[in-house]
Amino acid sequence: MRQGLTRPWPAPQHIGGDVHEVQAPCPRRRPAAARHLHRGLRPGENAAEPGANTQPEAPAEEEVEAPAEAPAAEGEPFVVGILGPFTGPSARNGEEFRNSAEMAFEAIDYNICGRPIEVLYVDSQSDPEKATRAYEEAIVQGGMQAAAINWHSSVSVAVMEITAKYQVPHFFGFGATEVVNEKFASDQEKYGYWATKGWPTPDKLSQNYVTALEEAISLGEFDPGEEKVAAIYGEDSDWGRSFGEGIAGQLEAAGWTIVDRQYFSLEQTEFYALLNRFKEQEVDLIAGTSTSAPSLSAFIKQADEVGLGSLIIADGLGWVGEWYELTGAASNYVIDQIPGWTTEASLAFVDAFKARSGLDPSPSSAGLAFDGTNFFIKVMQTACADHGELSSASIFQTVQDKVWTGELTYTAEEGAIVMSEYNFSEPPDPLVGAGYYTFPVLQYFDGQPVTIWPPEFKQDVIKTPGN
Repeated sequence: MRQGLTRPWPAPQHIGGDVHEVQAPCPRRRPAAARHLHRGLRPGENAAEPGANTQPEAPAEEEVEAPAEAPAAEGEPFVVGILGPFTGPSARNGEEFRNSAEMAFEAIDYNICGRPIEVLYVDSQSDPEKATRAYEEAIVQGGMQAAAINWHSSVSVAVMEITAKYQVPHFFGFGATEVVNEKFASDQEKYGYWATKGWPTPDKLSQNYVTALEEAISLGEFDPGEEKVAAIYGEDSDWGRSFGEGIAGQLEAAGWTIVDRQYFSLEQTEFYALLNRFKEQEVDLIAGTSTSAPSLSAFIKQADEVGLGSLIIADGLGWVGEWYELTGAASNYVIDQIPGWTTEASLAFVDAFKARSGLDPSPSSAGLAFDGTNFFIKVMQTACADHGELSSASIFQTVQDKVWTGELTYTAEEGAIVMSEYNFSEPPDPLVGAGYYTFPVLQYFDGQPVTIWPPEFKQDVIKTPGN
């Protein structure tokens, strides 16, 4: 395996206004299409004056046709992107994305069909506008021809316009909101370039929480009282509102009364007023989500401080490996829904990830990003084998012919470490259910997850604060 693939080359590059390394398979001259990417400082250059604007200029507003793809010479680099929040409130998830992608590309020696693979790490900064500018810059100036992964729903919705404009296929974006699906269905020929999602619409998984609660009530394991009063909270984003409104409707269908809905900014970390409001309403349950680890961990700690006493569904608390260090014992009794490290292959991945990064990986971030990148690689390998070339067009054709038909999947037998099988025969979502894509419902105690649903994997009954 080649060494030194993660060093800056030819210098740190600006993708989205922040410095990122551009990976290259070996020292070489950059292809013309990528040579003028916003770069970092060369030796002898002076840094910008304090307060100087270091953001890249916005791309021109005029309509730009998709770059024509000339046949590539064997050995010419093929440029791909990994989109993620490498800075900003969700940067911790971005760290997991980057390390996972590096591990996947290192395993194939950064080479597909004899062509070296160059990886651009495109920083969304957890901001749709900044993400679209960075993504377009990566295509126009960096020569990016295909991309994968992404964290935020709002970023997915925005970047879909750029993938459609330049006909650059994007694979396994995590943005789960149904807005992505609606856009995809409205014009699949146009928006199909946002080819697959790494996370299904929230309602396909949030129903598991409601089912777990109702089964516990029927078995006498959980007694919220006859009124069954609940409140909804979450980040004010496509993802937060999709999850919140989805689970609110499911709870109401199960006989719960929703007395309040509170959404907040991704950067908010002070929740005492909101939590005291819930406490005064004497809610039995609060349910919500945030993709920002600082925000959600602060919410959980402050809920404990005010003595909320309600059962808390905090979807995504475990999306970063250090969630318990962030929350401590305040996370006891919190309910979440994440996959686990359940196979020898996944445990080997955890060891390798820790050794290279010093971080504790989360299955929902690092694990899914690793699987998604490997599936992306498999699609590119298949495109080259079937069409005799690696290009945006051949990749998108392979998606249409084999991925969307369910002929081309990615399974545990092939190396998937989180799900049994990733199947996109009902695009853009993965198939959800036993044997495909599914999460168990967990309850946390002293930093350890205990499975409370489904029944076949149940480790203990649901517990409530004070019991």
